[in-house]
Amino acid sequence: MNGLEQPALAMTNPEISGTEGDGLLTLNEILSLKLQADFIVLSACNTAAADGQGAEAVSGLGRAFFYAGARSLLASNWPVHSAATTSLMSILFTDLSENPAMTRAEGMRRARVKMIKNEGYHFEGKLAFSYAHPIFWAPFTVIGDGGV
Repeated sequence: MNGLEQPALAMTNPEISGTEGDGLLTLNEILSLKLQADFIVLSACNTAAADGQGAEAVSGLGRAFFYAGARSLLASNWPVHSAATTSLMSILFTDLSENPAMTRAEGMRRARVKMIKNEGYHFEGKLAFSYAHPIFWAPFTVIGDGGV
């Protein structure tokens, strides 16, 4: 976006929601939050990307959420396929809700295995391609406390 000089999450269009502001949650705004969050999920493309060329991974939005009080984070390391990501996150959170003692890291491992075995993208009622390829599930990493 023109004029945007820091990482940000697009929340909602203020013209549609009728709220004030620009609809973005910027890195500086995240840094000012006081969270008590066990698990932040940033499932969009490249959310674990470095904050600038040559910077460490998770130095942008991810680091800001840790600074604001998150204990763990799920982020992606490259562009992701929307339908595959929706499926992966649905599997992950269904498994975590059904198994409260399971760690988030184990939940992610199990969701990946289920994607490899069972899932695929359907187009016009037919399986177009399988989600077994790592490009669909490997970009996601649990960072921080992967426990419950």
